[in-house]
Amino acid sequence: RHPRSRNHERTPASMLVQLALLAQAFTASPRLAASAVSSGRGVAPRVTMAEAVFDQEAFIAESKEMRLKYLEEQAMFALKIACENYDNAVFPNALIAGDVVITHLLDRLGYLKDGKCKVMVVDTFHLFPETMDFLREIEDHYGFKAEVFCAEGVPVGDKGAYDKKYGADLWKEDIEQYDKVCKVEPFQRGLKELNTNCMINGRTRWQGFERAWIDQFENAPIGGGLAKCNPLAYWTLEDTFDYIAKYQVPHHPLHAKGYPSIGDAKDTIPIPEDGSVKFVDFKFEGDKTAWLDYASERKGRFVGLANKDGSTKTECGIHVAGAERTFDRDLWDDSAKVMELTTEEEALKVKEKGELAAVVVYAPWCQFCQAMEEEYSKLSEEAGIPTYKFRGDEQREYVQANWNTESFPTINLVKPDGEVVKYESEDRSVKALADFVKSAA
Repeated sequence: RHPRSRNHERTPASMLVQLALLAQAFTASPRLAASAVSSGRGVAPRVTMAEAVFDQEAFIAESKEMRLKYLEEQAMFALKIACENYDNAVFPNALIAGDVVITHLLDRLGYLKDGKCKVMVVDTFHLFPETMDFLREIEDHYGFKAEVFCAEGVPVGDKGAYDKKYGADLWKEDIEQYDKVCKVEPFQRGLKELNTNCMINGRTRWQGFERAWIDQFENAPIGGGLAKCNPLAYWTLEDTFDYIAKYQVPHHPLHAKGYPSIGDAKDTIPIPEDGSVKFVDFKFEGDKTAWLDYASERKGRFVGLANKDGSTKTECGIHVAGAERTFDRDLWDDSAKVMELTTEEEALKVKEKGELAAVVVYAPWCQFCQAMEEEYSKLSEEAGIPTYKFRGDEQREYVQANWNTESFPTINLVKPDGEVVKYESEDRSVKALADFVKSAA
């Protein structure tokens, strides 16, 4: 029993209210609440007392730290599962904010140095110069070596070879083919060559509606099913930069120039465009909400690009369904009707043969070449002529000069006198092709 005092006449109800307030005070800030009690101030429901017990800024800072600590532990637990339970965990690193956090977490766990997680990077030949420089910086910092992949048949780092094979303006001519050649195919090839059975990536729900329901683990539509680990699935972009600041994590230099996310230089801009928001010396300058609002991280990506259906482009194709259907084989590779020409000399012999023949100049990565594969296979039987294929993306100058080729596919009819006549129609059905052969002959 309490001794008699000036408060003795309080009703049991008011005492219950005080006890509830005391419990609330301890929940918000145990240290301040305990201090208030020990000083004899009590917990009477007065505004002044609430102000004394509850420091809003301190509470927010403490809550954010608690949240970040939990997110760190949760992410590391996911990474442990990915790297300890799978033989070949691979982290495709795009060097953006979330990816540098994952890199740091993997280093804390020791998986970069012991090789339990390999790092791969896709060089599109259109990245900012700072991006590949930054890769070398973090390789030195953490002591690992990334596996770099680029467009098929092009040496790593050789932009001239890329331009010669695929064309410097491929992205302007066909953005979907550009994505396939420069992003999706090398990405898939990298996973395949590294024998990946678990792919780690930095996608989050906060990045937008396309990713709003991802979980920390899912199956990727690659190779019939691949474990996909999203350790930051439940992080906001603010969490990401809080982590970078907390541990002073090396991050992309373009964050200091106004870029919240970094992709290809050709279609990535600062947000806002005046560059007024920056992340410099581990602190934000300007109104950080322009970066940190929901689905704002990628606002500066894919600027000015549209999909074939006219919709705004928001994904490069790597993480969407169907991405596994890339060109990992040649076209007409099992056709007995379409004969292959591999050299200029072989192609010249067709011209000198003195017979009517069809030659398609193609690229296996081209969706239009893929679409006509079946119809062209039927042409030999339908038109009664030999049909050939010549891969033109590897010998662009030659096919431009000798086979009327500016784009793929280009179908030519070789006349008995060696004249080469180009098929101009977009209708590549076997009937249309056979009619062309008859009229040209």
